[in-house]
Amino acid sequence: MITFLTLTSLVLLLFSGLLLWQVLEQRKMITHMLETEGISDHHQDPELVLTMRVLDPIALAKRESRTGRALADRLPVMTRKMVYQEVMKELEIELLERDIDVEMHIEYR
Repeated sequence: MITFLTLTSLVLLLFSGLLLWQVLEQRKMITHMLETEGISDHHQDPELVLTMRVLDPIALAKRESRTGRALADRLPVMTRKMVYQEVMKELEIELLERDIDVEMHIEYR
């Protein structure tokens, strides 16, 4: 029984060594390919993005504008777009007053 366990341990040790050797060779190959392609191995920090969602744009349009009250029930998609555009304009004005440079755009998902 001890012989069997010893042989199994040796086989597992050899297999682990083989896997380690393959990982090291793969790292060398990737490093070589990155150098050949001129790709930097150093990664940039991820860019932080602020996402905002108006929870009830139809109610906001009805509450804030006469045109919104008229269009909200008939053209809800257009009303949502107009609400987001107006919110973006107002935020941009507020941030400019506070001397905060921003890049804003509407993203449709």
